[in-house]
Amino acid sequence: MKNAILILDFGSQYTQLIARRVRELNVYCEIHPFNKIPENIEDFKGVILSGSPYSVRDEGAPVPRLENIRGAKPLLGVCYGAQFLAQADGGNVMPSKTREYGRANLAYIDKANRLVWDMSRGSQVWMSHGDTITALPKKFRVIASTADVDVAGFKVDGEETYGIQFHPEVYHSEEGKKLLKNYVIDICGCEPDWTPASFVNTTIEELKEKLGDDKVVLGLSGGVDSSVAAVLLHRTIGKNLYCIFVDNGLLRKNEFADVLHSYKDMGLNVRGVDASRQFYSALEGISDPEGKRKAIGKTFIDVFNAEAHKIENVKWLAQGTIYPDVIESVSVKGPSATIKSHHNVGGLPEIMHLQVVEPLKTLFKDEVRRVGKELGVKPEILNRHPFPGPGLGIRILGDITPEKVATLQEVDHIFIKALKDSGLYDEVWQAGAILLPIQSVGVMGDERTYERVVALRAVGSTDGMTADWIHLPYDFLAKVSNDIINKVKGVNRVVYDISSKPPATIEWE
Repeated sequence: MKNAILILDFGSQYTQLIARRVRELNVYCEIHPFNKIPENIEDFKGVILSGSPYSVRDEGAPVPRLENIRGAKPLLGVCYGAQFLAQADGGNVMPSKTREYGRANLAYIDKANRLVWDMSRGSQVWMSHGDTITALPKKFRVIASTADVDVAGFKVDGEETYGIQFHPEVYHSEEGKKLLKNYVIDICGCEPDWTPASFVNTTIEELKEKLGDDKVVLGLSGGVDSSVAAVLLHRTIGKNLYCIFVDNGLLRKNEFADVLHSYKDMGLNVRGVDASRQFYSALEGISDPEGKRKAIGKTFIDVFNAEAHKIENVKWLAQGTIYPDVIESVSVKGPSATIKSHHNVGGLPEIMHLQVVEPLKTLFKDEVRRVGKELGVKPEILNRHPFPGPGLGIRILGDITPEKVATLQEVDHIFIKALKDSGLYDEVWQAGAILLPIQSVGVMGDERTYERVVALRAVGSTDGMTADWIHLPYDFLAKVSNDIINKVKGVNRVVYDISSKPPATIEWE
């Protein structure tokens, strides 16, 4: 039996957060759609049922097959999961008279119950449901209540089956981590052995067995994921790893040279390829965002394929795929229709006739950083903000020209450097500048100008699925705006984007 927890996903926005919280307890877990329960169910020590945007009362609501789980393993239903368990055994789930969204407080706790024994009466929890359990089946007993919800938690007599109508995984549930620890460690009996060091050791052994003396090619981007994947593979196979870093002409100012320099003392075998002219040629006259993404993706494949074929006898293509990418491809509703085309470089293995190796595919972004730290990857790489695959190509609205790229590179450089100089860079998850396809009237000296407008964007997030705009200090924004207008020819107006995701996206295209 693996030392692991299985999470069955019903489409909740919080499912990945449940996985993060379990892994923060140093216990490995996997997310699978409720209708694709893994055949090796015996390998997991416990199962968690997630929340859902559905109501259990809806026609076509998700119905998991739990006959090989229920009673055989500890089972915890969260929100929808709890309501499903109650309704499936003959209880009643009805629309709430008082719809509970947001903060609530536990008014009753069964101190004799192992799931909640060390939680505090009055403890704040986070509710997000329009239905509530109004009657429990026989053998179900209440273990927690709030002022408005009698059945905030329950246990089934004679089996380790539990349900809670609040979300312990979110930050606002003050003692949520206690509850999850009680379930994962005490009830399921998992050992807290999922650590960066253990991941590195186990993965290196698995990679050695899989790759042997084969050659591997990897496309470096300068970002966290590809860099950590490269160092992990280099630790495993050394000189048999060949890294290629393509300059698409859409990188940040000096980024091509800076990234190559940063890899010098890491011992990696890196080949830099300046293909900016090919990308500019492919993008000429294209203004549609999706058209630009496809042109960039196709050109990257062409350039990378040509460079990789200069290396003899390569058998593997390494990719910096991480766990959210894997989850997305097997989501409850199937592969997302909104995956952007620049991520779709999955054609490379077929074109190049290579096998794929993805050493980070079980990790979330924050775990990748911890593993990178364990491997000794430099902080300036680990702490880098995410940068879109198409680069500045989707931060220039409209068609792409070398002149527009040069303008935006200068604006972006001033903004990012100011964030670093002011000690604000690490408080921001992602930042950048956007060149707008409009001009505005301005005055410089005694002359009237009609020049470009740029927007600055800075957001806070965990994984990019949701994001909030950062409240940068007014004096900081004033200085950055002044520097941009004074130093970047052709720009006479700077605006700051104060939109959150949702409803806006982080990027403008």
